[in-house]
Amino acid sequence: MAAEVVEQLAPKRGGVYVDCTLGAGGHSRRIAVAMGQGKLFGFDKDPAALALAEAAVAAAGTEVEFRAVQADFAEAPRWLREQGIAQVDGVVADLGVSSMQLDRAERGFSFAAPGPLDMRMDPRQSLTAEQVVNQFDERTLADLIFQFGEERRSRRISRAIVRSRPLRSTAQLADLVAAVNRPMKSSGRRGMHPATRTFQALRIYVNSEMESLSQLLAALPGWLKPEGRAVIISFHSLEDRPVKQAFRAGAQSGQWRLLTPRALRPTDEETAHNPRSRSAKLRAIERAA
Repeated sequence: MAAEVVEQLAPKRGGVYVDCTLGAGGHSRRIAVAMGQGKLFGFDKDPAALALAEAAVAAAGTEVEFRAVQADFAEAPRWLREQGIAQVDGVVADLGVSSMQLDRAERGFSFAAPGPLDMRMDPRQSLTAEQVVNQFDERTLADLIFQFGEERRSRRISRAIVRSRPLRSTAQLADLVAAVNRPMKSSGRRGMHPATRTFQALRIYVNSEMESLSQLLAALPGWLKPEGRAVIISFHSLEDRPVKQAFRAGAQSGQWRLLTPRALRPTDEETAHNPRSRSAKLRAIERAA
C-alpha cells in the first residue's frame, strides 16, 4: 500500500519524517521522492534492511538527507532527541515481518521452506524461537501461543510440542502443529496453514513486537508536530486493535483527527500482484494544530 502511505502521510518539502520499519526501503524511497528535500530517518532491527533502504533512497535522486539506523522503532523518539530532533512532521510504520525476511529460509520466519527455528529480526539478540519452543514450560508456551497467535488450540499444540522436544527446524514444528491442529468444519481456517498462528505467536514474542507497538502509540502525541501525521499498516487483529483504539481515543479527546475513519484496504490489483498484502489495514491520523 505504498501509494496510500504517501497519500495519507502527505510529505512536505523540507520536513522531517520517520520510517519506523525500513524493510527494503520501498516506503522510504517514495517518501523521499514526495518530499524532494528534507530529512528522513529510517529504523529497522534487521541489519540487512539498512543497506537495501540506503540504496533505494539514493536511487531516487532527491535532495533528502537520509539516515538508516539499526534499532527497534520504539527507540526512535529517544534516538532522535539525542540528535536534537524532538518532534517530526510524519511517521510511518509497516508492522510485522517483511517479505525479504519471510523469503529467506535461514531466518526461520516461514515454514514455506525448511530452516532453523530462529525468527530474530535483530540477529544481535540472544533469544530465538528454538529456545522458546524447547525451554519454556507447557503452560507458558500455551499462553503465549494463545495471546500472540490468538490460537484456540494453543494448549493442544503446546502439549504436543513439549512431548516432541527437541525441535530444531521450521519444518519439524510446522508438521507437528499441522498434525494436531487440523481445521475444523466452519472454522474459518480454509486457506490458512494450521501452523500459521503458532509461527506468528513465536515471532511476535521473540521480537517483543507488541511492546514496541505500545511504546510507539504512547509516544505519538508528543512526537508529532502540530498537523504532523502518522500512518500505520497492520496485518492482523492483534496489531490493528490497539492502533484502532489509540487513534479513536486520541480523536475523541481532540488530540488529533482521524484521516481514515475506516481502515483502508489494498486494492484488488495490489492483492493480485502481492497476495501477502491481502490482510493489510492502513490507519492514519493528523495531530491537531
